Amino acid sequence: MSDGLVKILDGNTFVVSDDRGDIEASLTDPTGLFSYDTRFLSKWVLTLNGQRLNPLSVDDLQYFETRFFLVPGTGTVYVDAKISVIRQRAVGNGFHESLTILNHDAKPVALTIRVEAASDFADLFEVKDALAKKGKYEARVQDGCLRLAYERETFTRATLISATAPVRLDKNGLTFRVKIDPHEAWATDLDVTTVLFGYGERHEQPKLAGSRGRQSMEGNLERWLGDAPRVECDWEPLKATYRRSLVDLAALRFAPPVAGGRSLPAAGLPWFMTMFGRDSIFTSLQALPFTPELAATTLRALGSWQGTRVDDFRDEDPGRILHEMRYGELTAFEERPQSPYYGCADATPLYVVLLDEYERWTGDRKLVRDLENEARAALGWIDDYADLQGNGYVSYKRRNEQTGLENQCWKDSWDSISYRNGKLPGFPRATCELQGYAYDAKLRGARLAREIWKDRELAERLEKQAADLKRRFNRDFWVADDEYFALALDPDGNQVDALASNNGHLLWSGIVDKSKAKAVVRHLMGRRLFSGWGVRTLAEGEERYNPIGYHVGTVWPFDNSFIAWGLRRYGFKDEAAMIAAGILDAAEFFDGRLPEAFGGYERRLTKYPVQYPTACSPQAWSTGTPLLLLRTMLGLEPVGEHLVVDPALPFGIGRVELLDIPGRWGRVDAFGRGRVEVGRAQQRLRQQLGEGG
Repeated sequence: MSDGLVKILDGNTFVVSDDRGDIEASLTDPTGLFSYDTRFLSKWVLTLNGQRLNPLSVDDLQYFETRFFLVPGTGTVYVDAKISVIRQRAVGNGFHESLTILNHDAKPVALTIRVEAASDFADLFEVKDALAKKGKYEARVQDGCLRLAYERETFTRATLISATAPVRLDKNGLTFRVKIDPHEAWATDLDVTTVLFGYGERHEQPKLAGSRGRQSMEGNLERWLGDAPRVECDWEPLKATYRRSLVDLAALRFAPPVAGGRSLPAAGLPWFMTMFGRDSIFTSLQALPFTPELAATTLRALGSWQGTRVDDFRDEDPGRILHEMRYGELTAFEERPQSPYYGCADATPLYVVLLDEYERWTGDRKLVRDLENEARAALGWIDDYADLQGNGYVSYKRRNEQTGLENQCWKDSWDSISYRNGKLPGFPRATCELQGYAYDAKLRGARLAREIWKDRELAERLEKQAADLKRRFNRDFWVADDEYFALALDPDGNQVDALASNNGHLLWSGIVDKSKAKAVVRHLMGRRLFSGWGVRTLAEGEERYNPIGYHVGTVWPFDNSFIAWGLRRYGFKDEAAMIAAGILDAAEFFDGRLPEAFGGYERRLTKYPVQYPTACSPQAWSTGTPLLLLRTMLGLEPVGEHLVVDPALPFGIGRVELLDIPGRWGRVDAFGRGRVEVGRAQQRLRQQLGEGG
């Protein structure tokens, strides 16, 4: 499945073009060359003798490199091309493009080769919201380069374009006039370099050094893949999906200035190629058994930007972990608050969860000691700033009414939190999963306090608070008549009673009383929530249910991976395997690359999962989903200095081996094979869902 766009990326920089390699961006079109939230090229169009080209094929060589095969078009069905064109593009800091034109004729050919180039230097928020620019543009030929520039006070961005072959440069592009002999070729290299000047500092990003730069990036990818565990299994699509996940995770590595050259997961392409607290934490949790260094960088980077003051514009509080960090024009002039913006209620408790899980997996106590102050501040935020109503629950209400987020949970669209009748509650809102995260953070913080910080008093206080929170939560959020947990509590303490996938996150956090778990699982695996491909964000039958609504009926792979982890925590192995089977089946239809979300239609109605029209792809926590599903299928759990393996594989998957798993134990292997009783249980579940035997 494809959206028709060709995307290549390398962390801070990415290019989105059509299948000819051309870029023709409108203000609201997310195509172009982007770096640090600015579009540095909005036009890059190749013509031969004034004629546009037709694509033959596109080779996805690596996540950072693509090759386009093209021919001149005739406007007819049959094309008898005597000329073919190869564009090979590698993105780095800017991009390098090798352009080759082949003459297949028995006579020479004279060509005028033109590359039209322009930049609107749009901030990514301007692209999303169709906002007008306020600065001045300039285009000039200088020192053998075409220089496109934009300036607004001290904020400047520029694009430098050059070629290795003789070329005539003008303000609108590059022109080559060449003669190619029979059966010969002509070639040139094109370099596009981005220049940043803002925030009081000039930064010119180095050009990608052609083949040397490509070799360096290829070597980096080989090391990345070589360091990760190896999967061997009977089901080939799982191996392909696993490799796709590792490669996409490598592509999404983002090195923020505070990280000292180390990388953390950016949220996703095209809108979210930057540091997001919630997304980076969830992805780091998913990837811990495979690439634990991502978690360490995420913890350090988010800790360095932890809130220190009360700032209503940025929804900042002391101890709060950021939601989003941006580097574009609107942020620089405080027309948007993402410098950084702190408007999420879940990243802060999740920060403590990740710190504890990282230590449990790696044994890296030094990092826990280094980040003790940050973790204590995060735990303090839960009690001192997140309890907006004084009822002991984490809730949220934005203070920036103009550009802040209304919903500050992971389902952050405007209509995601509703009663069963479709009405929206007021603010503050206390969504159920936030209480689970807070409960988990307190218990994990207690362990760190007792075992590493040697603060027994703090440990006992946190454990007492967690026990009290669990008791009250199971009383106040439980919808007794239907036996599930309400989506939220409204400002009056009434239940926002829609049935949603958030119940699965409650299992993951451990806040659910064991006596209630079976009923919760019955809902998660019932027809209203489980589509056969995965658990829907909102149950069928709720007033706002829409199978292609962003958070009101679609299936989110990341959501399902944590639900599966929660099912394993409570001992529901077969059900966890069933979710893994549905999501991994869906991945096969997306060529191993799970999108941000896909349609919540019943599997009986579709032979393949229905695409969600504007889903990010690749997206970090979707990329991490197969990794966490592997962990849940194999039942991997660190216990002391050892890794416990307790496999429960989906029906029909056969043998799975995960080799060289890194952790405090060094490197170990895990093996699993489908059990007959598990297969039968999953067959029964499929029959209940109308899937047949």
